[in-house]
Amino acid sequence: MMSTAHRTTPLCRHIHSLGLSRPAVAVTHCARRSYAFQAAAPPVHQVFNRRTKWSQKERAARHVEDGRTVDYLKDEVAMRVCERLLDIKRRYSRVLDFGANSCNIARALARENPDPNPETPVSDPIANKIDHLLAVDSSETMLYRDADLGFNQQINMTREVLASEETLPYDSNTFDLVLSSLSMHWINDLPGVLAQINNVLKPDCAFIGAMLGGDTLYELRTSLMLADQERRGGISPHVSPLADVRDVGGLLGKSGFKMLTVDVEDIVVGYPDSFALMQDLQAMGENNAVLGREMGPIRRDVLLAADAIYRELHGNDDGTVPATFRIIHMIGWKESKDQAKPLPRGSGEINLKDILEN
Repeated sequence: MMSTAHRTTPLCRHIHSLGLSRPAVAVTHCARRSYAFQAAAPPVHQVFNRRTKWSQKERAARHVEDGRTVDYLKDEVAMRVCERLLDIKRRYSRVLDFGANSCNIARALARENPDPNPETPVSDPIANKIDHLLAVDSSETMLYRDADLGFNQQINMTREVLASEETLPYDSNTFDLVLSSLSMHWINDLPGVLAQINNVLKPDCAFIGAMLGGDTLYELRTSLMLADQERRGGISPHVSPLADVRDVGGLLGKSGFKMLTVDVEDIVVGYPDSFALMQDLQAMGENNAVLGREMGPIRRDVLLAADAIYRELHGNDDGTVPATFRIIHMIGWKESKDQAKPLPRGSGEINLKDILEN
């Protein structure tokens, strides 16, 4: 879209403002000049402070043993993401792991017997189908935290630090596959990043990702809100907002992906109390990074009230408290002229109702 603006010189504005009369001059009629310029793109709504998130991940990665202890969630989700590759009978020359964290995807790819089907108890590592994996993340300390572990020798992998996870510095049609596990929920410009992922994929190649979304940590969120209201008479955002599953499919489609698959699963983890949950979130580098959040630690009386509310509303019979992590899984394929396409709506010749009734 092109916009047109008429410009008045600063000198003319100065004369008008002073109320001065112009000297007598010959009047010459001339064409009015207009200037065309490209309209600005819509602004990206900034939700998260990317600098804060980088600092949190760097700080968490420095505590190596604690970080490995709390990797249970990221390892589990990475394993479930990689299992989706078992249904795709392809070999991949170049694979991108976007938002690699501590390379949980690489660890899952190198795992022995990855097939969960009990009929195939012995299966080759998925890494055998991949020629080269490029793992990228903005946090260098987190990315290289586990560079000395054994799985690095079982997969051909390169690590690369990104200046920002909002921008992919790669050419079009570069990768045969893009994977992402539990990092995209911190992206401000999610539609823009999905469009960039579509751009770097080769035609008829897949993006397979998983992100936190929806009602993740709703138990902690509601408990802190009620405790804030009770102790302080107001509410402050202590848990980051997340995308809803209903929005993800639309974003994938608008980004150019075809043959979309979006599904949701809940992973519920039990903790001794809410303090243990928040401690683990901090050790994961998953603590709050919302712009405009209240700085400094949460008040002690608010935390104690939140823990009591948590137990009362959501506590388990055995004294533990549950924390729900809602995982949004997504698969999208870059469009290709040779790609299978659905038939036009209304072109079916068999009524599904007749089949089910018979």
